[in-house]
Parts: sequence; C-alpha cells; structure tokens
Amino acid sequence: MLTAEVNPRRWWALAFIALAQFMVIMDTSIIGVALPRMQTDLGFSPGSLSWVFNAYVIALGGLVLLGGRLADLFGARRMFAAGWAILLAGSVVAALAGTAWVELAGRVLQGAGSALIAPASLTLLMMLFGGQPKELGRAFAIYGAAAPAGGTAGVFLGGVITQWLSWPWIFWLYVPIALLAIAATPRLMPTAPARRGSVDVVGAASVTAGLALAVYAIVRAPELGWGSLRTIGTLAGAVVLLGIFVAVQRARKEPLVRLAIFRTPNLGGANLAQFVLGAAWIPLWYFLNLYLQQVLGYGAFASGAALLPMTVLIVVLMVAVAPRLIAKWGFKALILGGLAALAVGLVWLSFARPTGNFVVDVLPASLVAALGQALAFIPSLGTAISSARPEEGGLASGIVNTSYQVGSALGLAAMTAVGMSHGAGRLGDTVALTNGFSAAFLGAAGVAVVGGILAMLTLHTAPKAVTVPSEPASSQPG
Repeated sequence: MLTAEVNPRRWWALAFIALAQFMVIMDTSIIGVALPRMQTDLGFSPGSLSWVFNAYVIALGGLVLLGGRLADLFGARRMFAAGWAILLAGSVVAALAGTAWVELAGRVLQGAGSALIAPASLTLLMMLFGGQPKELGRAFAIYGAAAPAGGTAGVFLGGVITQWLSWPWIFWLYVPIALLAIAATPRLMPTAPARRGSVDVVGAASVTAGLALAVYAIVRAPELGWGSLRTIGTLAGAVVLLGIFVAVQRARKEPLVRLAIFRTPNLGGANLAQFVLGAAWIPLWYFLNLYLQQVLGYGAFASGAALLPMTVLIVVLMVAVAPRLIAKWGFKALILGGLAALAVGLVWLSFARPTGNFVVDVLPASLVAALGQALAFIPSLGTAISSARPEEGGLASGIVNTSYQVGSALGLAAMTAVGMSHGAGRLGDTVALTNGFSAAFLGAAGVAVVGGILAMLTLHTAPKAVTVPSEPASSQPG
C-alpha cells in the first residue's frame, strides 16, 4: 500500500471539502422555515409538503452508494465536480419552480448531486491526509464539524432569507458556491487512476425506491393508520425492494456494495452509530425549531439565532477537543458517551413547557445534546472510513453517508408520526403542540439509547492504521 504524498494545498482543499459537507447537510434544513410560504406559492397539500424535505434526503440517501462506487471507478475528483454541476442544475430548477412537481424535481436533482459530492469528499479527504495520521484527526474534526454546523446554520439562514428576501433565494444561494467549487476543483483536489468495473444500476434503483417507499409509509401512517392495508402494503413493497437490492448485491460479480465489507471489524458498528446520530439529531433540530416558533412565538430569524449556541459548541468541540479525547480514551468510549449525552439532552428537552422560555427550557438541554453529537460524530465517522480497505474508500464513504442520511430520513419520519399522534399538528394549541414535541424528543432519546446499547455490543477493537492508495495531485490531469 502506498501513502499519499503531502499536498501543499491540502488545507485549501479541505476547506472546499468541508464546505461541500456543510452545503450538503444544510440543504436538508434550510427549507424548514420556508415551507409555509412554499406551500402557499406552489400549491402543496398539507400531506405532500414534507416531500420538499424527503425528496432531497431520499435521493441523497438512496444514491450515495452509487456515488461512492462511481468515485472508486472514475475518480473522486471527477465525481466531486460532477456532483456540484448537478447540484447547481437542481438549485436553478428549484428556484424557478412554479408548481409543486417542478419543485420536487429540483430537490431530487439536488439530492442526486449531493449523492456524488458526499462520498467523493470523504475519499478526497483520505487521499489528502491519509499519510499524515496527526493531521488526519484534525481534518476529520473540521469535516465532521461542518455537518451539524450546516444543519443548524440552514435553519438560521433559511429564516434570514425567508424573512427578508423570498424562498427562491434559498436555492439561488447555491449557484455561486457551486460555480466556485467547480472552478477550484482541478487546482486543489488530488487525482487517482480510474479503475475498471461496472455500475450496478439495478441495485441503485432498488435501494432508492425501497427507501422512498419506507419513508412514504411512515409519513402517511398517522393519517392512514398503521394497520391499514395501504400502510402495510407500502411497507411490504419497501421490504421487497430492499430484499431485491440485497439479492442483487449477492449475485453480482461487481456489486454496488460488497456485502462482505460489513464483516470488517467495527465498520458495521460505526455505521450504526452514524445512523442513530442522524435519526436522533435531525428530529431534535426539526422539532426544536417548531417549538421555538409555534409555542414560544419566535420569528424565523430569532428561531435560527436561538440554535446558534449549539452550532458554536459543536464546532469548538469537534475541532479542538474531540481529537484529543479520541487519543486519550479511544473511539468506543466517545461514541458511547456521546450517544448517552445526546439521549440526556433529548430527555431534558421533553420537559419543555407551553409557557416556557429559551434560557430555562431550551438552552441548557440543547447544549447537552450538542455535546453528545460532537463527541460521537467524529470517532464514528473516522472508524467507519478507516476500517475499510483503501481501494474501497469510495464505497466506505458512500456507506457512512447512507447511514447518516437514511437515519435522518427514517428518524424524522418516525418522530413526526410520534409527534403528530400526540398533538404536534394542532396549530394554535400550545399545550397540545408541546405534548407532541415532547413525545418526539422522548422517541429520539429512545433511539439514541438503543443505538448506544447496540454500539457497545458491536464495537470492539481499535481501527487499523489508515493508508491510502493515491498519486500526488500533480501526477496526472483530472
């Protein structure tokens, strides 16, 4: 195995890689406060409005494995640039949309572009820093901090843009950033030789369709009933499609996912931790934002600003503290401790009152939850990537991104169902709304607890040292 030579522009490249992660995750949250206005302007029904979020997340979560495979076959740098181009196109479509279906098409395109960017970003990071173990930890910390920062910043920026401009500017924001990233990629990003292989289109289609059906069934279940034939039939269809995906992976000579990779020590446990973090964290900021606006009466801008303390704490902990704690205590202790702290913060939030206030009911609990997210995210991400074989870096990146995004989609869908069944949909009734939000917080806490127990059972040995097969950035053209 070869280690990557030191790239003199690696920190500038890391800045764009972190920016990519920031934008990919921000795209899941920035539309939150704009949804009511989008519903009015584009004619969404109450039942279909959530698909402005779900269309993006499902396309991202379902196609990111394909993105990782393409990065391995055709080069991470090419897929990184191609992803930005598709994200750019999707943003333009979403900004110009005049109907609900065009808006959803734009969101699907955005998700498809992000599905190329996300695994390529992690692969490029490993190529840049895989040969420098001391720098790799800091690089992971910066990259990891970009994810929750992007999620929280999306709520804040969405509030600013929606309140003072208009919702299409949420999507126009991506255009200059995408153009800058496309222009900078050839100069900053390293290359690796392309590999021979085929693309598993059937596998990509079946896993994406299966995830879409699963989320659709969970979102509609409170309205249709969990025991209704439609809900059961949709869930059964999702299981069949995901079963087809597994069968195809076993039968193909060059599958989208080499299933044996999950026998790699710690890889399955680390991805489970990422799944749980997405499933618990995304419902937290989603319902916390609703609590601030619908119960405490905050405006879009004030609600976004109220979430900034969490972002600041997460960034500081991930960049300055987490790498040192990993070196001292090891990855497993931090993952378990982080999930426990996240669960405590969520339980604390469940005690929020209909007549509460930010300082008492939100700030301390949200900071405890942010502490847990910061502690668990970096070690689980790093373990998931470094446990795989170097030549499967794109696949490992795709799997870990899938774990987090699918966890986000399913977790939010499930907690939305829990919240709605306890009153989260009764606008104007602050008591019912608070009860619904509290139920969702408790449900997410339960996810974190169960995830912590499973992680304790599946994480055992320290991850192996990371070596990355690559060539220096100047060795060949992109």
